[in-house]
Amino acid sequence: MNTRNDKFSRGMEEIPPSGIRKFFEMLIGHDDVISLSVGEPDFPTPWCMREEAFYHIEKGHTSYTGNRGLPELRAEICKYMERYGCYYNPETEILVTVGASEGVDASLRAILNPGDEILVCQPCYVNYEPLARLCGAKIIPIDTSVNGYYPTADQIKKALSPKTKALMICTPNNPTGTMIPRKELEKIAKVCVENQIWCISDEIYCELAYEGAEHCSIASFPGMKDYAIVLNGFSKSFAMTGWRIGYIAAPAELITLCTKLHGYNAICAPIFSQYAATEGLRNGWKDVEKMRISYQQRRNLMVKEFNEMGLPVPEPKGAFYMFPDITSTGISSEEFATRLFQKYNVAVVPGSVFGSGGEGHIRVCYATAVDKIKIAMERIKQFVDELRESK
Repeated sequence: MNTRNDKFSRGMEEIPPSGIRKFFEMLIGHDDVISLSVGEPDFPTPWCMREEAFYHIEKGHTSYTGNRGLPELRAEICKYMERYGCYYNPETEILVTVGASEGVDASLRAILNPGDEILVCQPCYVNYEPLARLCGAKIIPIDTSVNGYYPTADQIKKALSPKTKALMICTPNNPTGTMIPRKELEKIAKVCVENQIWCISDEIYCELAYEGAEHCSIASFPGMKDYAIVLNGFSKSFAMTGWRIGYIAAPAELITLCTKLHGYNAICAPIFSQYAATEGLRNGWKDVEKMRISYQQRRNLMVKEFNEMGLPVPEPKGAFYMFPDITSTGISSEEFATRLFQKYNVAVVPGSVFGSGGEGHIRVCYATAVDKIKIAMERIKQFVDELRESK
């Protein structure tokens, strides 16, 4: 007979719900709230991609695809990755996933055993740590807040142990918008190769880099292809969040393992999403560039406003987030986000949900219309002024 203690998975019971989704759920039923919380483009998916999906739906192309994804999509992904000096075999080294988030889960399950250690650069996206814990791994946080919010090779070296199995990075970063400089990334690659550890590199924001900043993939450095697991997708750069389409690029043996899991839990990514993504890689880049320029303009506006109200924030180099410092208000990030939502109808995410170095900050997303950003910033200033007057 089951008891209360063993009725459910202890691992599942112990992991917290997503701190981002908590604030997203609060928005439901509140049409008057301005959301700067969820990382979702306010643009529609480019028309050429929607049209391609419509075409295939009208033709009745609504079946499963092979587990690894459409051959033509995998071929286009490989052509795209050559831009960044990464060369993969579309037949054996690419797996199309149901969003990049599935790629995180599959990759971790493919490499981690109970007791392994994984270095996680924090603050970071909220799903890395819980999914690694479900594999029985021990999380070793790398606090990047002490170094301008990107990890250094020296930090990683100091955190290594005989149990270290992998390193998790994200550049451009969610939640801070920072990018790991090329020279530092090269040093990190050398550490991975020398110590023969995996590097899971989340590059979902790689096309959203601003003012001369250029994305560099860790897989492009000598020897790193054998140790790099590159995660990417179409949700952010192509505004395809609801289409659920991503991919893993990695050594063939790892892709084989991930494909086994993918075949059991997803079978394949939606076929119309795969056709749309293929078209995007071929003909959607003008739309991507228009969105990138718009995000850069919004970023500039928001950075100026936060700094002027005394919530310092470094100018993000990529993605569409920034991480203003709210310590001067004297309250926690959780309280700040909750009270801002309740009184001023603006939703942000408390920095505490992103791990080490996150407390004392909030994450704001600027993938929101400029007129709404202006109103939101006025409301945040009112709230900050109120907090300071009450101190």
